[in-house]
Amino acid sequence: MEESLFHVDREEGRDVPEQGPSAPDGPARADGSAPRSAWLDSLAAAAYLADEHGVITAVNAKAEQLLDRPAAELLGHDAHETLHRDARGQPEPRSECPIRQATLASRTAQGEDLWFERGDGSVTPVAWLVTGYDDGNRRGMLALFHPMADTQPGSVQEPLSKLKRLALFAELTTHLTSTMDVEEVLNRLVRLLVPRLADWAVVDLITETGEVWRRAVVHVEDGDLKNQEDLVGPMPAVPQESQLPLSRALRGASSALAGPEIYQGEPDSGIAVEQRRLFAATGIQSAIIGPVRGLRDVLGALTLGRSECSHPFTTADLPLLEEITRRAGLALDNARLYQRQRKVSETMQRHLLPHLPRVPELQMTARYMPAPDASQVGGDWYDAFVLPDGATSLVIGDVVGHDLDAAADMAQLRNMLRAYAFSQQKPPSKIVEWLDQATMQMSGPAMATLVLARLTHVASHGWELTWTNAGHPPPLLITREGVPQYLTDAHGILLGTGLREPRTDVSLLLPPDATLLLYTDGLIEEPGASLDDGLDRLSRHAAALSHQSLDTFTDKLLARARPAANEDDIALLALRTQGRGK
Repeated sequence: MEESLFHVDREEGRDVPEQGPSAPDGPARADGSAPRSAWLDSLAAAAYLADEHGVITAVNAKAEQLLDRPAAELLGHDAHETLHRDARGQPEPRSECPIRQATLASRTAQGEDLWFERGDGSVTPVAWLVTGYDDGNRRGMLALFHPMADTQPGSVQEPLSKLKRLALFAELTTHLTSTMDVEEVLNRLVRLLVPRLADWAVVDLITETGEVWRRAVVHVEDGDLKNQEDLVGPMPAVPQESQLPLSRALRGASSALAGPEIYQGEPDSGIAVEQRRLFAATGIQSAIIGPVRGLRDVLGALTLGRSECSHPFTTADLPLLEEITRRAGLALDNARLYQRQRKVSETMQRHLLPHLPRVPELQMTARYMPAPDASQVGGDWYDAFVLPDGATSLVIGDVVGHDLDAAADMAQLRNMLRAYAFSQQKPPSKIVEWLDQATMQMSGPAMATLVLARLTHVASHGWELTWTNAGHPPPLLITREGVPQYLTDAHGILLGTGLREPRTDVSLLLPPDATLLLYTDGLIEEPGASLDDGLDRLSRHAAALSHQSLDTFTDKLLARARPAANEDDIALLALRTQGRGK
């Protein structure tokens, strides 16, 4: 049988190197390390042999020298686990190792995208070639490698493999689309790119009014991302004739390479001056700049920069940048649309809500909080107005639904209720009966709940409250001693059902310095919890805060009692009798 490259270590139970076919066994070294194949030492490149499982079985002298590691430290160890690292010295996933893939497939492969760990813990970039062998008794792999002469030893970026690109794209999609806040989109974007792809990330955004703002100039400092605040802020207008990379990107042109030398000549615009300042302050020596496009227009530009100790960008990096900016553009476009819709919704809702009247010997305040989802335009409302006879009308209501139709129906109901109450000056129950009939004449009858109250100052008796309730959560009364009481009387069915049932009124003299709270169900309802739990939570917090000024009481009550999982808007109307201090 032909002489094998291996023999079996009887004590350890593993294959260990023997001499090559044409070389006799060498003596053990003076330092006690294992003998080596003479033919392996004769190779011009650093090399190691590994068995079919990837365990190192032989190492030549050039490998020991390049890796600064003795053969005894490598023999019997898994080559991937022992040697293969990324550019930052972190272990590489076995599934991404090209050498292991070639070994398993029994094929020859080569590349320049590996880093090997040296004896002092540093990493060195190598060009490599692997090929399999089968001598009839054993199968294995020969790996040849040599240092990359054109690679800076301090480089921190490396070309991404196809698998790493896919992983990056998946992270970008997952992280960027899971928030609807523009600032958070930018924060997540730069965290995914620095230092993985670049030493610096620069984001310039075009506002809806056409201004350019430099929003981020980010790099790693002491292990953390830092925004270079002196470089962020407003930028000059986009020049229409400039052919320099950033100006073209902001106009939507294709991605391009850039460097400080491009901006050393006579500047053709204010943006060129800012770019010169950017390159000088950051030390960027190589950059790629690309437009960030939304569905309809250009949103800005992304610049990735590398310092002199990193691989310079090449044209091969431009498709990667364009894929990054495409995903970033979609996320930014969605976030901007969301915030624009939210602003419109809040503005619309607030314009529909009234200003509160000034009533002597009565404090009054109100709050409105929109739903967390900008698309959820609410039908919650409050109202308060003085009637011709001097009484004060109080209303809290909620139209069923969370869309523009609900908001429009709310506006109609509020206006009709005001008209009935002001012109007829009837008890609250009668006003609500008329309003209920009127809802049936609306296009698409609106179902709604509300509490309508009439507050009258009675000489020598204080304030008398008369109310009726159409399917709404009960008002909450808190005495000055902090005793809470829900006003559960006069409860009837909600509006818009088409049923004709009599409605009732109940009257109550409010205690001196008492606080009355009218609210919508967003303050007490929570998915998975009972309504009683919400009512109990509200009354406990209201009682604990009853000694606070009315504005402080209202703000703290909203912060404490509002359910964490609340997805509804909230309207709240609070008043306090007599002259309690503000």
